[in-house]
Amino acid sequence: MIKHFLTLEWKQFFRASYFQKGIAIKILLVLGALYFGGSAIMLGAGMFFIMREAIPNTDPIVIVNNVIILWFLFDMVLRFFMQQLPVMNVKPLMVIPIKRNTVIHYLLGKTTLSFFNFIPIFIFLPFSIVLLFNGYPFFNVICWFLSVVFITLSINYLNFLINKNNAVFYILVSTIAILIGVQYFNIYDVFEPIGVAFNALYNQKYLVVLPMALAGLMYYINFKFIRNGFYLDDAVTKKAQKVSATDLSWMNRFGSLAVFLKNDVKMIIRNARPKQVLMMSFLFLFYGLIFYTQDTYKQMPAFLAFASMFVTGGFLMTFGQLVPSWDSEYYKLLMSQNIPYRKYLESKWYLMVVAVAISFVLSTPYLYFGWKIFGMIAAGALFNVGLNSFITLFGGALNRVPIELNVKAKAFSNTQGFNPTQMLIALPKFVLPMLLFYIPYKLINFETGIIVLALCGVLGIVFKNFFLSKIESVYQKGKYKTIAAFAEKA
Repeated sequence: MIKHFLTLEWKQFFRASYFQKGIAIKILLVLGALYFGGSAIMLGAGMFFIMREAIPNTDPIVIVNNVIILWFLFDMVLRFFMQQLPVMNVKPLMVIPIKRNTVIHYLLGKTTLSFFNFIPIFIFLPFSIVLLFNGYPFFNVICWFLSVVFITLSINYLNFLINKNNAVFYILVSTIAILIGVQYFNIYDVFEPIGVAFNALYNQKYLVVLPMALAGLMYYINFKFIRNGFYLDDAVTKKAQKVSATDLSWMNRFGSLAVFLKNDVKMIIRNARPKQVLMMSFLFLFYGLIFYTQDTYKQMPAFLAFASMFVTGGFLMTFGQLVPSWDSEYYKLLMSQNIPYRKYLESKWYLMVVAVAISFVLSTPYLYFGWKIFGMIAAGALFNVGLNSFITLFGGALNRVPIELNVKAKAFSNTQGFNPTQMLIALPKFVLPMLLFYIPYKLINFETGIIVLALCGVLGIVFKNFFLSKIESVYQKGKYKTIAAFAEKA
């Protein structure tokens, strides 16, 4: 049966609409995986010698054990935001004689093949080999490496629960916040007992059974969690919800754009996921406090330009990057209406422009840091409106991942609709403004950098029709592929 599942997955991969999408993006992702994998191997091979030279009086394995918890925390955060959980279309399998346990075991087994599970192997396997070549006890090193692998698998299964169970997410976040607070305020040295525990895993070979048991326990918890909801009634039943009417007749003044604008406003008001993204975008207003309050960043003005993009671009970067996925549930109906595609895109653009303008007004307290900082925020707002908005809309043409609008209580833990392609599309939105500011700043002065950044945004607004026409042609070419992709149910 597992072989049959693999055959179905293989056919789905090649027959699905996303296989034809962006071969160049796929190549870049593969190259990125090879780069990070190679970097991890080099880091693991050189880690022993780097630590022995940096701290000559301490055993490198002890140093690693004292700080390895930081790696596992980083791994957890990275998985939460980037790891896509494996899925199957299980509804057709529920009505044929296939054991539920077999399907669930297959789903959980797929998670072990994630690239994120191989990164620790790429780092710690070369490190373990170097330890063996330097005379460290064979069985101690092997058992320690296996402990790291089993802890990695435990984090893998924990990430599944975090993304599917909000109670686990909030408990974990609260625990980490408490531990960080205890460490930061010098109440207790959290790292010391953790370092002792990992050193014990190395010194006492038999303790490898503890990480092994932890991985088994996490697997069992996931299995029970999935099995409890693995029924046809749970899979197909939808709860009826009461919807309140909203008077948006004042938007009729926008003409043919009013249909789309009212649709977006109603979607944000009535659905859980858009509301959560709207609240998250508000938090971006405080992003500048990380950079503008630190003297270190004041000596690196390019990073101030980087921060200015976030202060006014929160809605653009959270809501805008998921266009047209927001409309995935009724995209086919939307595209069948006798309204030009250009109007659809233009309405999204105006929505982002209004959000940037509101964010700019709310950012006026940054005047406290001086006119230069506020001028940079203003220039960043113009750049967001004039160029970043168009880059975001262009990226939407490559985003064909559907979104369920009413996924509740997933404010920070909901990564549905996200894909690595967005990361590549987002790079110009951050790198380009930094370069446009830094080059004139270096050649002339700070004010010139702000002016150049602002003028680039103004030019983008002037050539709005040109950019929208080009973006419209891209959407038109991929229109039916997008409709087909949104019709696919995971």
